[in-house]
Amino acid sequence: MKIHDISIPITPAMPTFPGDPPVRVTPEKQITQGDAANVSHLSLGNHTGTHVDPPVHFVPGGKTVDQLDLRALVGPARVVDLTRVERTITASDLARARIPRRTKRVLFKTRNSMLWERANFQTDFVALAPDAAQWLIGRGVQLVGIDYLSIEAFDAREPQTHRLLLGAGIVIVEGLNLRAIAPGAYSLVCLPLKIAGGDGAPARAVLIES
Repeated sequence: MKIHDISIPITPAMPTFPGDPPVRVTPEKQITQGDAANVSHLSLGNHTGTHVDPPVHFVPGGKTVDQLDLRALVGPARVVDLTRVERTITASDLARARIPRRTKRVLFKTRNSMLWERANFQTDFVALAPDAAQWLIGRGVQLVGIDYLSIEAFDAREPQTHRLLLGAGIVIVEGLNLRAIAPGAYSLVCLPLKIAGGDGAPARAVLIES
């Protein structure tokens, strides 16, 4: 069994979505300063790095992150190679990708995974078009993941892709790093922090290759 960590390390130097809180890790107790243990204060937005969007993120009254059915976040998943897509993943792209009919968890590997090498937030990331969201809804997908900080185009006038997916009860995982992952079938384990009433939460996500 081989385990691939597809999460982004949390660090003050990491890119964050414009307007989101910055990451701060501040030592509160230090053994080198005479304390009995090392303890740090962590401050960050709940949509930092690798994170999960539950329905309530864009759907009033939708499920919060602590209410999600964990069966959607754990199980067989398919990594789909869309690295040739320049800017927007469309329904036509998904049709050409030949995703198996019964796939319930889809992770899109795009050129975004190369963007993690850049310290600052990049606005030209690959995103999912609303018609592609409709295509996934029609297929009965339960979870969709992408390899940058939003599944929605940065210049989108309205968050249609988020609203479509979350409105259909599909869990969104953003901020994955799939650069070293070959396309194909895996087992996904993605567990967000159990934040009561949370509209999102950082997560540790791994793919298991048997």
